[in-house]
Order: sequence, then structure tokens, then C-alpha cells
Amino acid sequence: MSRLFELPEDQHAAARSWWVHGERRPRAARRASSVAVVRDGLNGVETLLRYRPGLTPLGSVAFPGGSLDAADEDDCPWFGPTPAQWSRLLRVDDHRVARRHLAGAIRELFEETGILLAGPDAHAVVANPGGGEWMQSRVALDRQELSLPDLVNRRGFGLRTDLLRAVGRWHSPYFSHRRFDTQYFAVAVPHGQDTSLMEGKGVWSAWVPARWVVAGRDSTVLGDAIGQEETVGRTLGRLTVPAVELLLERMAEAGSTVEFLMDLTIRGGVPEFTPELHGSPEDSGVPGVPGEDADGGGFSLSVDLPGGRWARA
Repeated sequence: MSRLFELPEDQHAAARSWWVHGERRPRAARRASSVAVVRDGLNGVETLLRYRPGLTPLGSVAFPGGSLDAADEDDCPWFGPTPAQWSRLLRVDDHRVARRHLAGAIRELFEETGILLAGPDAHAVVANPGGGEWMQSRVALDRQELSLPDLVNRRGFGLRTDLLRAVGRWHSPYFSHRRFDTQYFAVAVPHGQDTSLMEGKGVWSAWVPARWVVAGRDSTVLGDAIGQEETVGRTLGRLTVPAVELLLERMAEAGSTVEFLMDLTIRGGVPEFTPELHGSPEDSGVPGVPGEDADGGGFSLSVDLPGGRWARA
């Protein structure tokens, strides 16, 4: 089954160049991790979304995440599946790369939200790690003055990788000028932890009911609520990427956080996705979205879904 998604405006020029001049060798993709954080709310499953200024392959509105650091590979105490086991699940050949994806996911989550998936043993997590002296550590991590392995080693903690659920591996479209090879994960907010923006960084972040976002996907309600020049008047498809839209759909369908996470149980390896260019500059191919301009506004993204939870509309 295939699904069509809107092509973000910042990719119009690259799409048109790919279409006009023919396919070429794709640019190298940087490895990244992203984490969908969920909790139960009065209106179903809620998730933490963040607005990212500027252009990013993860979308202007996305889950916490970002590029991996070389130091993410360094040794530190580790709870949960081994890096070798994670490598098979994530479909990467090198267990050191798997370690970087897991540590990178936990680091980015801590930097951006104050949620730290680490603790003294396999049954506990650190309490209230978002502010105070922990905020200084978050800033130091962001500035690459400190690595996540160094942080947990100094405090005698280990990474609670068992709390993460692997969701899927997404490759940026081949025509993109900036490409990511992103592992998506999901996690419930650990007991005793809360979220906060990092000092001096971050414009907008909020817990939102997934059903509300999905129900208003064809309106500009989310973009208007964010209130930034790049978001006002834009629908969900122009703010985010297909991976985020599909995960929001799964959350909206779930009756609870537990149900959502259980639905993500994977046997074998995670599914892989590479959105492909669809249509032409004159006709988007997306119902209700006509072609707009000569810079590529008529294109859309086609994603082949393997079935099961990913294929449900």
C-alpha cells in the first residue's frame, strides 16, 4: 500500500531539479535519532511536539531528535537489550552504530525535554532531571562540552534502553539536499519526570492530544497555535514529515499509552521507508492539493507501507 504526502516547500527546488535533470547519486545521509514521547491525557494519547526554526529533514514540527555524535558510541553502563541485539532490530550491520542510535536518542531527548532515560539500576530512573544543575548538563551536552556517556559515568547511572520502543527507520528522499538516516523510537514519560525547554534554546514545545492534531490536519490550527511566521496558515503536511504524521495516526487510534506502545512491538527488524518523488510540477497527485508553482509545488511524496499498523489510514 502506498500513501501520498505533501512535499514541504523547502524541498520544492530540489525536487524540481531532480525531476528536470534526471536522477543522480543521492547525497550522503547523516545518521539521526528521534523519540516520540507519549502520556495519557483527558483526550487520549498525548505527545510532545516541538517547533524547529530553520530547515531540517526532521520537519519544522517534530518529535525530539537530531544528529548523532561520535561520543554517543563511548562506553557506559547499559540496561536492556545489548547493542548487538539492537543492531539486528534496527537493521544496522555494526553494533557500534546501534549504540550510537540509542545513546543519541536518549541524549537528544534529555537535551530538548529534560527527560533522562537513565538510572542506578535496571528498575529505576533518576528523579526530576530537567532543571537546576541538570539544566547545566543539558546545555553542556548541546554545546558538545559534555558527552552523554561521560554524564552517566560520573553519576553512576546506566542508560535505560529497555524503555525505548523501536518504530522504524526512515531515509530522507533521494533528491533532498540534506538527508538523514533516522531511527524513530517511542517512550512513555518515566514516573517522576517532567518536561521543560532547555535554557536559551527552543521556541515552542507543547503536549498535544494526537486525536486533535490528526482531526485538524487539513486545517491550520496547529500552525496557528505555534504562532511562528513559518507555521501560521500552514497545514500539518507542510509542517512535518511523513514519519511524524503516521505515528500521530497510530497514537490517535490507541486508547491509551500502553496500547500505543504495545502496538509497536516488532518481530524481526524495524520497517524501512524512503519517500519517493511523485507527480510533476503541474499536478501534485494529492487529492485537494493542486499544483501551485514552477518551483516544485506540484510534487508530493509517495511512501510504500508494509502493512499492519503502518497501512491503516
